[in-house]
Amino acid sequence: MGISEKVQKDMANAMRARDERRLSTLRMMKAALKNRQVDKRGALENSEEIQVLNSLVKQRKDSIEHFTRGNRPELAEKEANEIRIIESYLPQAASEEEVVKAVRSKIAELGSPTMKDMGAVMKGVMAEFQASGARVDGKLVNDIVRRELSQRAG
Repeated sequence: MGISEKVQKDMANAMRARDERRLSTLRMMKAALKNRQVDKRGALENSEEIQVLNSLVKQRKDSIEHFTRGNRPELAEKEANEIRIIESYLPQAASEEEVVKAVRSKIAELGSPTMKDMGAVMKGVMAEFQASGARVDGKLVNDIVRRELSQRAG
């Protein structure tokens, strides 16, 4: 069962349970998936569904940052709850140790890259995680690549 089907099934369960918070998040997820499907003019692959949900998580994280800065903790909490619901439909995220290991192996593979090669390292690491089906936070990868390359330069 694909993510879209699971979301649809869980929407029905949330309606029966009268779980408004979960239901509104599931509806938003369904709408985002449907929009991507309409844009593509065809059914979505599993990896494309994962991309849609990852972008929803990223949007929520940005919102949390803005709400926290704007001293609106109740709205930040609402976004955090939505993230938890969305992430339950995604594959397990790669841990920081896994990301560090992947970055170091990509750096070793490229020889002795400098900060100028950061884009190539990032692209290779992200592609590796995407190919394995693991979910990874691009900001985390960026921070680790930057740290690892600067340690080599220094």
